[in-house]
Amino acid sequence: MREFTAVVNPTAGGATSAAALLGVARLLREAGAELETEYSRSLAHARELARRAGQRGRVVLAVGGDGMAGGIGGALSGTGALLGLVPAGRGNDFARALDLPTEPAALARVLLHGEPRPVDTIEVTSAVHDRVVVLGSVYAGVDALANHHANHARLLRGTASYYAGALRAVASWRATRYRVTVDGEEQAFTGYTVVAANSGYYGSNRLIAPSARVDDGLLEVVMIHEAPRRLFFALMNELASGAHVHRPQVRVLRGREVRIEADRAIPYGADGEVEAVVPVTARVLPGALRVLC
Repeated sequence: MREFTAVVNPTAGGATSAAALLGVARLLREAGAELETEYSRSLAHARELARRAGQRGRVVLAVGGDGMAGGIGGALSGTGALLGLVPAGRGNDFARALDLPTEPAALARVLLHGEPRPVDTIEVTSAVHDRVVVLGSVYAGVDALANHHANHARLLRGTASYYAGALRAVASWRATRYRVTVDGEEQAFTGYTVVAANSGYYGSNRLIAPSARVDDGLLEVVMIHEAPRRLFFALMNELASGAHVHRPQVRVLRGREVRIEADRAIPYGADGEVEAVVPVTARVLPGALRVLC
């Protein structure tokens, strides 16, 4: 029988995270599994708690959204420890890419009996972050600005905060000249964003990279070029289905290492939490993490 350590950030998601864990925890204990809960003070503290639990041979449960999943998954990357996800955030995009259930009984069955699946992670390096490992994607441009606005929204919560943040970001965005190097091949263009995606989803259920796979050893690099704002809003709506990749303003490449530079200090983000400015390098770490699926 598996032994679990759930890591929860009580200040991120608050009651939502606690409620999501409560139903699953009862079912795990009823099945005879041991479960302990650790409350983190910050994402850095959550990473440390996860590493300690993994060293003790316990299955580490990341309870929360993509920031929590990415932080804890990144901390366990390369250690051989086993990760379980309890989705309880705004997006839950990495859990969606793994096709994980959210209903407590189905999720408990996955955690109790699911097979460990090796998945890729992303090593992120920049002048600000010497080395951070995340799960889903690294994005530099208007989407990073939108995520920043959403994270600091006072009145709106959930998906609504991201929509409002996106509108605010697009309204103030000015065209940026990018230089993107994928496995040594340089691309230059003017546009809105570059996304280096391990998971197909980001930004609360937006299918930014439909062909991305979490276990193929590659990153899907999506570059959105300059377009009139009305066309860009139409393109944003197509993110629901992934149809945007067929637009001439969108170019998609694949590679193992991506460096993103720009003509000004534009923001980049990673899994909804890491916030800094370019230049930034994203490198895939094939099969570095084991996740219960």
